[in-house]
Amino acid sequence: MTLSEYKYNDIIHRCFRCGYCKFPTDWDDVTNCPSYARYRMESFSSGGRLWLIRAWVNGDIQWSEHLTKIIYSCTSCKNCVEKCPHTFSDDLVNMVVAAKTELIKIGKIPKPVKDFLENTQLYGNPYGISAKKRADWMEDLDIPAYNGHDYLYYVGCDGSFDPRAQKAARATARLLMSAGVSFGILGTDEISDGNEVDMLGEDGLLEYLAQKNIQKFSKLGVKNIITLSPHSYNVFKNKYPDFGGQYQVYHYTQILAGLIKNGKLKVPDTSGISITFHDPCFLGRWNKEYDAPRKIIQSFKGMTFNEMARNRKGALCCGGGAGNFYTDFLGGSDESPARIRIREAVDTRADVLAVACPNCLMMLEDAAASEGSEIIVKDISEIFFPE
Repeated sequence: MTLSEYKYNDIIHRCFRCGYCKFPTDWDDVTNCPSYARYRMESFSSGGRLWLIRAWVNGDIQWSEHLTKIIYSCTSCKNCVEKCPHTFSDDLVNMVVAAKTELIKIGKIPKPVKDFLENTQLYGNPYGISAKKRADWMEDLDIPAYNGHDYLYYVGCDGSFDPRAQKAARATARLLMSAGVSFGILGTDEISDGNEVDMLGEDGLLEYLAQKNIQKFSKLGVKNIITLSPHSYNVFKNKYPDFGGQYQVYHYTQILAGLIKNGKLKVPDTSGISITFHDPCFLGRWNKEYDAPRKIIQSFKGMTFNEMARNRKGALCCGGGAGNFYTDFLGGSDESPARIRIREAVDTRADVLAVACPNCLMMLEDAAASEGSEIIVKDISEIFFPE
């Protein structure tokens, strides 16, 4: 590949590695880029990564497996976008995604990424599980198939197939039913939303998935969508309009916050329990929604809420974005971003680490176990149901 073929050849040279992209908003420590936090090498920071990409597309260095790992270790968390002081900051993640696209074109992607994309294309999910299993998460819940309801509840691949995320999917559905919300699901007809496919650089597969979903939604007359995952929320809201899919999209926390405000949802009694909250990247930095989850938590009876030092737009990514919950380029160390995040949650002396994303739920619960921590990781929806 030559520089002229690279989509961002006119701006990538403007990054001169000032290092701002590594910092959190409070300048406390240079670890807010999750891949840099894991490896502590300049090449794994946003600026270092962009310099390597520029050298590669310019022909100054050759492709290598290590270069591929560096590029795919980016979780698309957008911390660099928040911190970069330059006018091209909005394209920092886009420049990395474009490099991933070029790696796909030349067939130089890591096997975990290849497996993720092939499974999604063949099975409609990255796990490679038959669509017949897609509705197993419901168990004995009597949830109707979507048929002109006010909302489509889109569960997503994690909520459908991962045993831990399935519990959050069920809890959210129970809350919507208890509040009398009119909603239905796609069940075994649901397929991947395409957000991680997009972040992995496979724009052709994103278009294929988007068109299939839009065709299905249009046939059913879907106008309003509630998502379990912020990743689904992001792609439906920000990418599907490019393919003609115009919907009113809500993350479930936005719906629950409104139901609580209107007195349609009974809040739990959390007396004696302290809670902290982890901001999901695709709800927070990507879509600027920081308040809805906090409004829910702060409505709980007897609630004690302790923010982590890094929160809102300065929150450290759990390391699961852009398919890393599956490819795991940032794991295998006590300096993985998920384990760092657990230690930050423990520092608040909270009993419960609340999350609002199935990716974060999976990553942080595994990290808590690796840390030997007693902190309980729960999706916000699960806190409504005492064990």
